[in-house]
Amino acid sequence: MADTRVELCGITLDNPVIPASGTFGYGREFAELYDINCLGTFSFKGTTLEPRFGNETPRIAECPSGMLNSVGLQNPGVDAVISEELPELRKLFSKPVMANVSGFSADEYCEVTRRLAESDVSEMIGWYEINISCPNVHGGGMSFGTDPCMAGEVVRAVRKVTDKPLIIKLSPNVTDIAGIAKACEAEGADGVSLINTLMGMRFDLRTKKPILANVTGGLSGPAVLPVALRMVYQTACAVDIPVVGMGGVSSAEDVLEMMMAGAAAVEVGAANLRDPFASKKIIDALTAAMEKYGIDKLSEI
Repeated sequence: MADTRVELCGITLDNPVIPASGTFGYGREFAELYDINCLGTFSFKGTTLEPRFGNETPRIAECPSGMLNSVGLQNPGVDAVISEELPELRKLFSKPVMANVSGFSADEYCEVTRRLAESDVSEMIGWYEINISCPNVHGGGMSFGTDPCMAGEVVRAVRKVTDKPLIIKLSPNVTDIAGIAKACEAEGADGVSLINTLMGMRFDLRTKKPILANVTGGLSGPAVLPVALRMVYQTACAVDIPVVGMGGVSSAEDVLEMMMAGAAAVEVGAANLRDPFASKKIIDALTAAMEKYGIDKLSEI
């Protein structure tokens, strides 16, 4: 029998499949469709200090082999997540969950993490995934994830408020993503996850204007898989901490490729929006894919 177990920052997962933040809500909607305990874990919706409505609509645009989104971190805010979302999730999910933290300053990342860490639902959280693709409001709007110094600043600050594993979610919209990963590792990150979306845009030929109200958005879906594999490989070669791979994953074979590139676990994003059963289907197909390619243990590849 093929062994699908993997280890992520000292925590064993039944399988490496993790629905990515922003594509799985806080779990409740998907729990109405299937038993989400079949997942390795999932990364809940990017959570900020204050509630956010997000960007103006339209904020989704289809494109060949993928989609553009500019949702803008819509979420109810950390206090509502603590008081409403996680207590409900506790009834449905028996595994550690990955808490995705977003912010617009180092102080905000720290405060969101601190509130989660000091809450009465903190035992539910296995990892903090810190999304440094957010724009730094104190740094002229530049994303934290595009500068090694700013990335390191966030890691250094958040490291002080929790002892649990910190996984830093990296932006691919950089020249040297491995260099950003190394800066995060040097400041105490326990892992990195990549890639986030690639910046893109589309036009409506009838109106002759950009389709997205925000003009640009993040490209995800199968189109980005080769780019994601390359960046995961480069990063895994550069750091000694685990890499969580994502970007265009939509099949069990894609999971195997990601792991061959160096990923310890694999997040599934846009595929969940196209088919809410996507992650379950990937898990169901994983053993057969391993047997087809002569893989006995995922941890060995």
